[in-house]
Amino acid sequence: MTVVPLRSRGGGAAGAGPRPPHAPGPGHVPLATLRALDLAVGTRVEDLWPGERRSPAVGAGTELAMVRPYEIGDDVRHLEPSATARTGEPHVRVHVAERALTTWLAVDGSASMRFGTADRRKADVAEGVALAVGHLATRRGNRLGVMTVGVADAGVRPPRQGRGGLLAALALARREPEADGSAGVSLAVGLRRVGALARRPGLIVVVSDFREGPQGEAAGEPVAAWAHALKRLAARHAVLAVEVRDPREQELPAVGAVDFVDPESGRTLRVDTSSRALRERFAQAAARERAALAGAIRETGADHLLVSTQGEWLRPLATFLGRRPLPARGQASGAPRVAGRPLGKAAPPVRPSRPSTSGEAT
Repeated sequence: MTVVPLRSRGGGAAGAGPRPPHAPGPGHVPLATLRALDLAVGTRVEDLWPGERRSPAVGAGTELAMVRPYEIGDDVRHLEPSATARTGEPHVRVHVAERALTTWLAVDGSASMRFGTADRRKADVAEGVALAVGHLATRRGNRLGVMTVGVADAGVRPPRQGRGGLLAALALARREPEADGSAGVSLAVGLRRVGALARRPGLIVVVSDFREGPQGEAAGEPVAAWAHALKRLAARHAVLAVEVRDPREQELPAVGAVDFVDPESGRTLRVDTSSRALRERFAQAAARERAALAGAIRETGADHLLVSTQGEWLRPLATFLGRRPLPARGQASGAPRVAGRPLGKAAPPVRPSRPSTSGEAT
């Protein structure tokens, strides 16, 4: 694996510099939109770093977990006056520990991400998603780790806070995808690598087109391979699968004879797109493939978001996270943060109504 520096090959900061015509980038990303969003995670967060997320452990925090009798070694500043006065025995308040959220961003760098026939390529959309997620995942002491998947030489940046984590995400996201026909590694292998690195429960965001290359086909069950790896991740973490698609993957234009090249394998196929029957069969097959893919992701327990190379990619991402209309461009949001619906299974809330003398809050 290669550790990617925080500065781009051109010497400037990651994410800066001129764009070549074939790689237009993600386009305009309004800062006001990013400020209005947040990553709301339903699973309890386990980490060693203090933060604002709920942990399954007890410790320093603002949310009451229980009131129990005083034990030797307890902090006397946590004495509960009401329970102590009512029972005649010292009682202390125990809070839910608050920890920082560690997010791992897995960006697909396989050859199929070079494809794009609309406003931008899949890789450009993936870069934009990495920018947005990186901005959200490095605020308020939270940490972001980044890794490229689907490539033989996977770049890895360990979790970092603040600007360092964001620049790492941009540096990896701006790497050009593999060349057409290059021999990378399967998506399943990349996801297993992410699982080995993300040891504590947190959030994992996978940005890919979920199209296996010849390596997955040789294994016999390409979809089942990466789906099994994704399911293992979702069993321990909150997982968001961001699928990037291009309109031409759903329907063919009537432009006559066209040579199609599989970017993953390099194979070429000539197709006469003037045939209406062929275009209809292609659209039907693409719809079935999309439904099967959505079903496979749903069965893993991960959240699924579809973004396109055509039009605005940020709007569906922001709507998914914020569940509210976006502010207009150039218009600041009135709320500093809008927590979207939780990603993953939400933990049951602890809502004590009054101190309990039996050791648990009721």
